[in-house]
Amino acid sequence: MEIPLHHFFNSRTDPRTLDVLTRGPLAPYLKAYAQRLHDEGYATQSGQLQLRMLGHFNRWLERQRIGATTVTSLTLERYVRSRRRAGKLRRGDTAALSRVLGMLRRDSPEPSSPPLTALQVVLQQFQRYLRQERSLAEATITNYTPIVAAFLAACFPTGLPEFHRIAASEIADFVRHQADRITTKRATTVVSALRCFLRYLLSRGAITTDLAACVPTIATWSLSTVPRFLHADQIQRILDACDRDTAVGKRNYAILLLLARLGLRAGEVVALTLDDIDWEAGLITVRGKGKRVAHMPVPVDVGAAMAEYLRRARPVCASRRMFIRAKAPLTGFANSVAICSLVDRALETASVESTYRGTHVFRHSLATHMLAQGASLPEIGDVLRHRRPDTTTIYAKVDLVSLRSIALPWPGGVQ
Repeated sequence: MEIPLHHFFNSRTDPRTLDVLTRGPLAPYLKAYAQRLHDEGYATQSGQLQLRMLGHFNRWLERQRIGATTVTSLTLERYVRSRRRAGKLRRGDTAALSRVLGMLRRDSPEPSSPPLTALQVVLQQFQRYLRQERSLAEATITNYTPIVAAFLAACFPTGLPEFHRIAASEIADFVRHQADRITTKRATTVVSALRCFLRYLLSRGAITTDLAACVPTIATWSLSTVPRFLHADQIQRILDACDRDTAVGKRNYAILLLLARLGLRAGEVVALTLDDIDWEAGLITVRGKGKRVAHMPVPVDVGAAMAEYLRRARPVCASRRMFIRAKAPLTGFANSVAICSLVDRALETASVESTYRGTHVFRHSLATHMLAQGASLPEIGDVLRHRRPDTTTIYAKVDLVSLRSIALPWPGGVQ
């Protein structure tokens, strides 16, 4: 059903306000924008503020004699500067302008967008290769892209990619320079990204030598750390701290249970949809790393928490995502960062001290508790959906009872 502009206004609204929304270059788009605000669950007051600002932008375009099809990001920057100078720029104005620009681009691509440079084209093709041929996760592609971009900029300052001129010394210098500036863990990502890119060039015939072999290795030691985990009573304190009388508390409780009982990753929670739950079979479909799909049994308490959220707390919206943002726009979480922030706040609310604040602390805790209850490493690997058995081996380091049985006596005996 079409939602008219007066859904956000009433009979007492100044007629001039509706006039600037129904006339001018943006008039047809503002009607569609009002529909979008309604569909995404924006409150009436929030919708009014956005539409008033966009009405002012519409009038500004008319005075500047700028048509809707010629609006660009530079146009938005000019308008934002004028709005800031007048002291009228509000929080959220730039986001609303960007959404309108997105609507304009769908109808008419931005004509003044500069053409991609040769290096940008290479990056775009590399991303397509990672996505379509390697089936890598978007998070991995996001991590690899700036590293490869920096490498290309270092090798080809003129912007002309002559890949046959890449020398082994340039590769080593780039890795050494990066390693001096970042952590060891991040440095290993640099190495992986660079090797992946050089193998991509080899597969495309852009180079004839396997330069990936020239990428120096960053010294790391397998199983050198102990998994960080929370004790069972700490996990329970975090769950109990959720205010399940509120809609947000019901949602957060269901999410935390999925992390604690099934060991889901943050991105897997974000990706869950309403279609991923088979209530009759008691199964949940989990889309993991590398586009792998697994069907896992739903524990009783997890199923009850999700059902309570869906029946009583999930906002009515068009999104098929399982978990929805508490504030407009009523869509699923944008990425795993939102789940990590949710966990961080949950730990603070429960006054649980932990040096590691990410969602993986629940995953590590689940594995550690399973091990303490007698589960084998292969069984833990199955639950955590590890592709390689070696990945699960690190949890053997927290099985102190078994480790004591094989520990050698201290030289010289007890002092």
